Amino acid sequence: MLSTIAVAVLPILVTMLALGAGAKLTTAGSDATPGGLGRLGPAVLVPDRFHKQAMIVCGLAELGLGVGLLTIDHPAARWLPAAFFTVATYVLWDLRRRRPDVGCGCFGDVSATPVGRRSMARAALLATMAATVATAEVTGADLLTGLSWRTAAWLGGGIALLLALSPEIEESVARLRYRAPCEQRTLPPERALARLRSSTAWRAHAPMLESEEPADMWRELCWRFFVFPAREGADAVFAVYLSGRRPAVRVAVVSQDGRPLTSLPESMPVSAGH
Repeated sequence: MLSTIAVAVLPILVTMLALGAGAKLTTAGSDATPGGLGRLGPAVLVPDRFHKQAMIVCGLAELGLGVGLLTIDHPAARWLPAAFFTVATYVLWDLRRRRPDVGCGCFGDVSATPVGRRSMARAALLATMAATVATAEVTGADLLTGLSWRTAAWLGGGIALLLALSPEIEESVARLRYRAPCEQRTLPPERALARLRSSTAWRAHAPMLESEEPADMWRELCWRFFVFPAREGADAVFAVYLSGRRPAVRVAVVSQDGRPLTSLPESMPVSAGH
């Protein structure tokens, strides 16, 4: 059974590595938006002047891992992808905690949506798939001899699960629909406000608000900010991401001079100056 699953997930791993590599190299080569790479996972971790190089190195590394899985019959070639996706899972978790405004960059600028649970779950799933391939010692040659209806069923299930965990699908559909990047789309603030009021962050902080109408609002790129007066002279500042079917919502409670009063897992540093 383990061998059957490994044969099924091997082409998934190779395809994901190839797509990630191609998208990163394409994004690094174009960099159409000034500073755009600085909002994507691999580039956030390095100084500004190395953003493009970091994206290129990450893309080439993924390409090498995919080629190694298919062509090299050695434990290192099989375990390196498992280590890569394990580290990627941790990096995404850390990015979501420290920089909730940036995307994972997993597939270049298509992955500009802020890192969420789906992206982290996808990386963890890929790490599990890679560990399965390494444990079963499956290579590219086994794809020709291990094909069966059972393998096809596991392959289809793995693809369906990855698609469900990929926010890039929604972002791609949105781009095709609007034919403009998120930061250039004209989106009414009422839509973002409706999304905010249906969110968990709103329900958690609504009791402390003195008014359900925002005292101020503004937009920065793909984020719409709303400021609500709160108790004890504080302000609750909500940030709503403007793309995706289930966009991210962040919140920070600050004093009126801009100092943070709470440290929340899903908060993002903002200024109350407006």
